[in-house]
Amino acid sequence: MPSNAVRAPRIDSPVHTNADVDSLSTAITDDLGYVGEAIQNVVRARVGKVPMIGFVGAPFTVASYMIEGGASRTYIRKRMMYSDEILWRRLMGKIVDVQAPFASLQVTAGARCIQVFDSWVGALGPDDYVRFVQPYSRALIERIRATGVPVIHFGTGASGFFKELHAAGGDVMGVDWRVNIDQAWTDISYRSAVQGNLDPVALFAPLPELRMKIAELLKRTGTRPGHIFNVGHGILPETPVENVKACVEMVREFRP
Repeated sequence: MPSNAVRAPRIDSPVHTNADVDSLSTAITDDLGYVGEAIQNVVRARVGKVPMIGFVGAPFTVASYMIEGGASRTYIRKRMMYSDEILWRRLMGKIVDVQAPFASLQVTAGARCIQVFDSWVGALGPDDYVRFVQPYSRALIERIRATGVPVIHFGTGASGFFKELHAAGGDVMGVDWRVNIDQAWTDISYRSAVQGNLDPVALFAPLPELRMKIAELLKRTGTRPGHIFNVGHGILPETPVENVKACVEMVREFRP
């Protein structure tokens, strides 16, 4: 389960101009070598027990941080989209050219799957997503799949354009808690597996309430193969560990 505990990145020199984009290097440097080493260490420690899932930020979310300097709700990145589409597309293309090799590095180190995480895509509407973002998410996902591993594609707050998100690609589609998971699955005609979608705050609930929510979610997916149980975004920092453990056991014990 991905965690929300890590703070958003802070960019001291946000990207706003053509010169800023020109200065961005797409070369993968040794600065990222520690990620591969960490994956190798985990794989060695857990060999034969659990597969390792790698992670990259989706182009729109990475662009959001780069343009706004960190987590923000002022949506400066949307102003760039509208006011200078050429600059926007140059930036998005460069992000794909960095993220694809970064994912490949993780696969080489032992990751068996890569999750493309679009935390900020819910700031968009369907038309803007298709025009300004979908081509770059699709390009990234296709390049990752070329390494031979499956891709999990997850966008937070994207229930209003889940079909469009799915059209960008993904062997597994992550679903947040803002839509019933059976509806999301129906929307894409069961063409991918789905992952999700328990509200992360449900992990704070009394255990009887938590059990009820888990049962309701699992009844919605039924016995159809292809559902991976998960929370609908990430575990919050204050989440009681004992409730997470209880959640895992409840899922294992569930019988439809």
